[in-house]
Amino acid sequence: MNLRWNWNRFREATEPAILNPRVIRFHRELAGYAATPLVECRRAADRLGLGAVWMKNESARFGLNSFKALGASWAMSQVPAKVYSAATDGNHGRAVAWMARRTGAEARVFVPRNTPQAAITRIEAEAARVCVVAGTYDDAVRTCAEESAAHGWQVIADTGYPGYLEIPQLVVEGYSTLFVEYAEQQVVRPDIVFVQGGVGGLLCAAARHFGSTVKIAAVEPLDADCLLQSISSEDGSPRPASGGQNSIMQGLNCGEVSLTAWPTVRRGVDFFMAIADELALEAMEMMRPIDSGESGAAGLAGLIAASREPALRAELGLGRNSRVLAINTESSGGRSN
Repeated sequence: MNLRWNWNRFREATEPAILNPRVIRFHRELAGYAATPLVECRRAADRLGLGAVWMKNESARFGLNSFKALGASWAMSQVPAKVYSAATDGNHGRAVAWMARRTGAEARVFVPRNTPQAAITRIEAEAARVCVVAGTYDDAVRTCAEESAAHGWQVIADTGYPGYLEIPQLVVEGYSTLFVEYAEQQVVRPDIVFVQGGVGGLLCAAARHFGSTVKIAAVEPLDADCLLQSISSEDGSPRPASGGQNSIMQGLNCGEVSLTAWPTVRRGVDFFMAIADELALEAMEMMRPIDSGESGAAGLAGLIAASREPALRAELGLGRNSRVLAINTESSGGRSN
C-alpha cells in the first residue's frame, strides 16, 4: 500500500483569517528578502490530467533553501534573547541559527539521530552548536526543552507542547508571508491545495489563509502519520504516528502533532493522506526544472497519489478543469525541516 487517507468529519466552515500586516513588513525589511516565485508545472498537469498545477517555490528563501526562515525570524524578532535553542530535523534549526547569528545571539540546536550529516553541517555553518539526540525528532524536542530550562535558553520551536504554546503561534504567523505573497501572485483561485503535514504548522497557516474558500489536503509519510492518526481517532484529538519516523521525507518525520496548530488544522483541513516514499521521488522528477528535496515534493506527491486512485480522484473533484496549488517547501540542498 502506498496511500492511506481519511476525510475530516470535524471540518467547520471558516472565514479566512485577518493576517497581521506587521509580519510581511518585517520580512520585507530583512536583508536578502525577495518574494519566492509561483511557477506553473505544466508537465505535472499534463501527466495527471488536470487543468493547472501551480507551485509556490520556496527553494531559495533567504538563501536557506526552505520556507522555515519566515517563521523563525518573526518569532525571534518578538522574543529577544542572548541564547536561542531549537529542536529540528534540519531546516528550522538552521533558520534559528541564521537569525541568531544576524542578531548577535548564540544558538543551540538539537537534532535526532537520523539527521543527515549534511544538514548538521549546514546548521553549524551558521555558528550554532549542534547536539545529536539518541532518539526521534520528538525526543529532540523534549531534550531541547529540558536543557533550555536548565540553562535559561530561549526555545524557538515550531511545535506546541504542554506548557509551550505561544511561540509556535508566532512561528505560524511568520509563515503567513508565504501566503500573502501567493495572494499577490495568483492567476486564479485553486480548487484544492496540497500542503505538507509534519507537526502541522504550515497547514495551520494555510487553513488560516484560505478558510473554507478551497479544499485543503494534508500530506505526510506513511511512517510519520500523526495527523492522519489524530483526525481518524474517535474524538479527533492528537494521536501519535503509527510508524517509526524514518521516511526519506526527513522534514516530515514527526511523531506528534503541534498542540498549537492542531485546533486550527482539525477544523480547517478537509482531507488527510499518508503516502509512500517512492511517490516523493517521482514528484521530484515530475516538477523539474524546479529544484526540490523529498519533503519539498511531498505536496505534489500527494496529488500524484490522489490522481491515480479513481475513487479518491472523483471524491476530490480532480479533473481536466481542476486547478491545484502545492508548495515546494525546500530545495535538494535543504532536505530537512
